[in-house]
Amino acid sequence: MKDASPRNRLAGETSPYLLQHAANPVDWYPWGEEALERARREDRPILLSIGYSACHWCHVMAHESFEDEATAERMNALFVNIKVDREERPDLDKIYQLAHQLLSRRSGGWPLTVFLNPHNQLPYFTGTYFPPRPAHNLPAFVNVLEQAAGYYHSNKAELDHHNTALQDFLGSMHKRQGGGEGIAPSPRLLDAADRSMAQHFDKEHGGFGGAPKFPHTSALQYLLERWHCSGRTDDGLRHMACFSLEKMARGGLYDQIGGGFYRYSVDGWWEIPHFEKMLYDNGPLLGLYAQVWQVSGNALCREVAEETGDWVMREMQSREGGYYASLDADSEGEEGRFYLWRRDAVRRLLSGPEFSLAAACYGLEGSPNFEGAWHLQRTADPAAVAGRLGLEPASARELLACAEAKLLTAREERVRPGRDGKILTSWNALMIQGMALAGRVLKRADFIDSAEWALGLLRHRLWQDGRLRAAYKDGQAKFPAYLDDHAFLLDACLELVQSRWSATTLEWARTLADVLLERFYDSQNGGFYFTAHDHETLMHRPKPLADESMPAGCGVAAAALMRLGHLLGEGRYLEAAERTLAAAVSAVAEYPLGHAALLRALQLRLHGVRTVIIRGQPEAMESWVEFAHSVYDPALLCLAIPREAGMLPQPLSQWNTDLPVAALVCESTHCLPPIVSFQEFRMFIERAGAYRAGRE
Repeated sequence: MKDASPRNRLAGETSPYLLQHAANPVDWYPWGEEALERARREDRPILLSIGYSACHWCHVMAHESFEDEATAERMNALFVNIKVDREERPDLDKIYQLAHQLLSRRSGGWPLTVFLNPHNQLPYFTGTYFPPRPAHNLPAFVNVLEQAAGYYHSNKAELDHHNTALQDFLGSMHKRQGGGEGIAPSPRLLDAADRSMAQHFDKEHGGFGGAPKFPHTSALQYLLERWHCSGRTDDGLRHMACFSLEKMARGGLYDQIGGGFYRYSVDGWWEIPHFEKMLYDNGPLLGLYAQVWQVSGNALCREVAEETGDWVMREMQSREGGYYASLDADSEGEEGRFYLWRRDAVRRLLSGPEFSLAAACYGLEGSPNFEGAWHLQRTADPAAVAGRLGLEPASARELLACAEAKLLTAREERVRPGRDGKILTSWNALMIQGMALAGRVLKRADFIDSAEWALGLLRHRLWQDGRLRAAYKDGQAKFPAYLDDHAFLLDACLELVQSRWSATTLEWARTLADVLLERFYDSQNGGFYFTAHDHETLMHRPKPLADESMPAGCGVAAAALMRLGHLLGEGRYLEAAERTLAAAVSAVAEYPLGHAALLRALQLRLHGVRTVIIRGQPEAMESWVEFAHSVYDPALLCLAIPREAGMLPQPLSQWNTDLPVAALVCESTHCLPPIVSFQEFRMFIERAGAYRAGRE
């Protein structure tokens, strides 16, 4: 970039992505009334460009086109140009990704390029990346600009007809999502989902489908929960989840040296990733790997969970407590450069025995697998290599850990990928949930400390006057929060309060649930809108049922409301969850793999919530709490509340005891007499539990 000084209206933004474009010769505007009013006044079409800071092809298009003076001149002459960070404005991204799929009949992605009618913001032509010259069966970007502008000015009548048809179709989507009244979610729907996932399952490499291959974390969570709750003895559901996660952990999707997962694999066997690391992937994966260790005893899964949590605290947690959004795929202008190794460089860093072991364990004995270099993957376990090298298994593990530490230290000296420093509420909530769960299962108090610290930032900086904000950076909380922000945060609060009791956190969970019902709930048809009732009016108001890169907000909201409704005896929460599931039945039945968050909620609805409140003296409670946390039971909501905790929220204030310790338990809406003996408590927990050594 020749000129790093601001040249457009993005210089005052806090988004790292928008600031990347502040020196472009393009006269960019952020989305807002100033840009929209100018487009209407001048009857000039809008060029809307949506991306995010860690996006490789966004960087490519910026360098090729947006930094080019001649291209920028045509953009400025023909359009009002608006740049949007999809992570700050997921409402706009959801709307225009859907429009792109409808208009082009192709999947979307980033950068997203959309040409809008200035008078109603409806799209009339869409695309993703466009090259500067014709290539990849794509036209040159300048030619697209000329044709899109010419079409707008020459075809006003056709545009009016097109706009009406598009609005009618989008309006009909809400009608298709409704009509669920009186439809009882059926176990048959889960049986059909199991068969569908088995059909899509990759038996050789794990996961679902082919390249590009994504983790599909919500689907793997569903399979593990479904295995547990169904009581099946064939173990096929658990195998799909555990086999997939082990393949991912051994492959290049996982950062073998520093911890954490990349966004997706460009191949079908998890070898070479797209190297960006996103917070929203790593939070759910962190918790899931801890649970897989819990039910299988697989040491690799525990290792991956601990390394990922350590990476999060080391590289992704801000000084204020919140978690950063992402790490870029590129460094020094090359994708993956930061993570790749040359064999000779590794040999120079390690001792002879360390290199022999690391080369065998991480694929350095084979051929380079990425542009003449090695992207490390777990090709063998140290115990399996130990005999060949004349080592004891314990010595081999210690030797490999030493080698990994040396490689990590050396890697830290390289030019690091860019980091997007935004604190996003929904993404932070996913990581808080993952850290709290993993901290509880793995007995990592520092993970729970980290989660509490992050939640404190959200509560103190992004919760303002009874309103949640979606993003925070440089001391500024911005943008009205969306469904995902509220639903994921509610779920995170319920997870964290199980790991460490806090009346404040539980009360905030209740407040978030009330906000969901007040500002997002569709009281007529069931389900939740993505934007609040008083949100900026846009061309469409989505009600997300399908999972995307993150679980569907409707599914997470339904499950969290069920848990909280049973805990607090609040019928409004249970009714909203029930009607959300009813409204989603047809969508889930049509494509189960794409609706795993709703399947998880449906599974919880059919299996029932088990609520346990342990009360008493902290020392007496310790063994009870430890045993409850050692058991995998996705239907269990277990709170350990010390007797001296002070004023408790209603109705928990009536759940007290004068005994050193007791457990008050309910199954769905049926409460049992207090449990006062540890043996009886073990029996109750064991009745639906699965253990670290496998199912018993």
